[in-house]
Amino acid sequence: PLLSSTLILPGDAEPLLDAEDIRERLEKRVDLVIDAGPCGTEMTTVVNLASGEPEILRAGKGSVAPFGL
Repeated sequence: PLLSSTLILPGDAEPLLDAEDIRERLEKRVDLVIDAGPCGTEMTTVVNLASGEPEILRAGKGSVAPFGL
């Protein structure tokens, strides 16, 4: 699973911010794109939940408090 408010694809200098742009670029690679409205360009926090213990992969916008970190 992948959740992202912005997406910087390899080779791109700027993030994709619009759900329709993301859908056009990745329509054959992802099962679903949900349009939750416009977002900013500030990097989001990425938390790995795959190993059982939450691990911060990238600190950014968003609180990690719900993960007990």
